[in-house]
Amino acid sequence: MMRNRQRGSNLGLLLLASQVFQLGIDNIPPVTLATLGLNVYLFLFPVKPLLQTCLSVREAYWYRDWSRLLLSPFHHADDMHLYFNMASLLWKGIKLERKLGGAWFAYLLSVFSLLTGLVYLLLETGLTHMTEDSSYSLQCAVGFSGVLFGLKVVNNHYHPGGATYIMGLPVANRYACWVELVLIHIMNPGTSFVGHLAGILVGLLYTTGPLKSLMKTCAGFVTSNGQYGGQQTYYNPSGYSGYGAPYPPNSGAPYRQQYDTRTPSAPPQHPYTAGLSEDEQYETAVRASLNDRGGFTQARSSRGSYAHSNPTPEEIRWRRLQRFNS
Repeated sequence: MMRNRQRGSNLGLLLLASQVFQLGIDNIPPVTLATLGLNVYLFLFPVKPLLQTCLSVREAYWYRDWSRLLLSPFHHADDMHLYFNMASLLWKGIKLERKLGGAWFAYLLSVFSLLTGLVYLLLETGLTHMTEDSSYSLQCAVGFSGVLFGLKVVNNHYHPGGATYIMGLPVANRYACWVELVLIHIMNPGTSFVGHLAGILVGLLYTTGPLKSLMKTCAGFVTSNGQYGGQQTYYNPSGYSGYGAPYPPNSGAPYRQQYDTRTPSAPPQHPYTAGLSEDEQYETAVRASLNDRGGFTQARSSRGSYAHSNPTPEEIRWRRLQRFNS
């Protein structure tokens, strides 16, 4: 394996560099580009030898080497393994990062990288017990392809419909990951069928199971940090950032209000400040304050008569004084 890696160490990297420059670095979102860069860097300068980073039940569970959960997705067997995975990451990452936003996509990659390894260990352990064949616990998997299968499920969820051509045959997108799972294993038996299956299952946990809600809850807990005293940026399920208002009107209980941020825009403005001068802001605020106390029609003027709908600045100042004196 290491001999093949050295012998073919140029072609895959050249193909990957060519594809990156064809796309244009400026057209690749930052999280996708950083993930690609991390995989390439760890291929050129691995943390440990490949046999010490691959993931198996024996190494991770029996020998308690849990660091493999973090290392195995980002190491690859050879340069072509790296190229095919990173080419797939470019296609999926560009679409999903633009859809979800960079922060949520980075969060998604982190969770998928960890959970895919855990599900892989559970599946291999189950196969070992069901078949009474310990070889399943010895199979060592490495590479980003399990995570990519999970991303494919998520991508098809956010972009439903359409078809993918696999070996020249159109396959509905919702079934494409299952067809690819079987075909890849048939055409290249050395790939990890269980590792790819684990990725699909993690993707389904996100799209149809509780994983998305759990991620949203954890992200909200971490970013809020138990403080509601000011404007805070936080995750929402679509991955963009929103703004939290400290308290709702006429309420003493803390709450969080999410504004619509599906398109980039400046932070939402209070209606008192939207394009008004200071004097206009003051007048609008006082009018709204009087409305809260029963409306303009119930406020008395200095002459004892009901106020008209457009009071003068002097009447507004008098009413504000009356409010504080009452």
